Amino acid sequence: MLEPNQHGRVQTDESLRAERGKTDTELEKRRDAAERSADAVMLRARDAADGVLQAARDTADGKGAKLCTPAVIEERALADDVVENARGDADESVRRERADRRRALASLLRLEREETDQHLLTERGFSDEALNTRDIFLAMVSHDLRTMLGGIAMTAELLAREVMVAGDSTATVRTRTETIQRLTARMNRLIGDLVDVASIEAGKLLVVPTEGDLRALIRESVEIFQPSADAHGIELALEIGESPLLARFDSERLLQVVANLLSNAIKFSPRGASISIRAERTDGEVRVAVADSGPGVATASLEAIFGKFWQVGRRDRTGLGLGLYISRCILEAHGGRIWAESTLSAGSTFYFALPTA
Repeated sequence: MLEPNQHGRVQTDESLRAERGKTDTELEKRRDAAERSADAVMLRARDAADGVLQAARDTADGKGAKLCTPAVIEERALADDVVENARGDADESVRRERADRRRALASLLRLEREETDQHLLTERGFSDEALNTRDIFLAMVSHDLRTMLGGIAMTAELLAREVMVAGDSTATVRTRTETIQRLTARMNRLIGDLVDVASIEAGKLLVVPTEGDLRALIRESVEIFQPSADAHGIELALEIGESPLLARFDSERLLQVVANLLSNAIKFSPRGASISIRAERTDGEVRVAVADSGPGVATASLEAIFGKFWQVGRRDRTGLGLGLYISRCILEAHGGRIWAESTLSAGSTFYFALPTA
């Protein structure tokens, strides 16, 4: 049984073949009609010319009967043969010209149809890729949302049971509550990523830059992630200097970028490691670097990591692999850029830069 899109394509191909058949038939009819009309005009012109010639000969013969001698008759016959031969050559030339035009038109039509078919195949390829990406995307989203909803439901049920148990400790309730908060926060981030990707794909990513000191935003980001770093036994080392780092940026959007970089750095750094956050002005830019001590990224993947759905491995199910893709889109909307440098087993450094104000 054909898939819906395959069934639609079969119908499209059949309709296209039918329309081309109708076009060929109509072109043939119009060409035949045009040729018949041209032939009729030519025949009328020849008949008229023959009539004029015959009338002239009759007039000449009537005025001087002695002129109609065997020599004159023979000369006229030769002249008629010449005219007939010339007309035959002209007819043959017209036939050849028409045949050439038919072949040229058929060749042009074939080339145009081949080009149309190629465009159709290309568009179908893009469509297949988009559908495949959509299916993977929906599968990932549904899996993650169901997992987190299942975790929330189970934790809420356990919490309800434990609250009813006499002598239940406040610490247990707090732990369950924190689990629910953590899962809902992950769901909120996931849904936020979905909304951002939809906005990006529609060309409607909203960025409202205003002038500000980038150091304040970086400090705020570090304060937000300090508890998470402490929980993982990771030190956050801040190096932003004393001079203002003025640039035009959307605070909420850029906070989203820095948060994504810090979250990744904490996730992939081992316990006891140190993550440095540096910011400086260089070459007309304000540049920020987040360096971790994680496993690193292969050189061949340093560009791929900024694509949609890219993840470190099959076991990395903490997100959809959209963070770096969204971050790049946000930076590009600011007129900035983002890139990474890494050595396997020696950590990675992610950079982003904005034009100075």
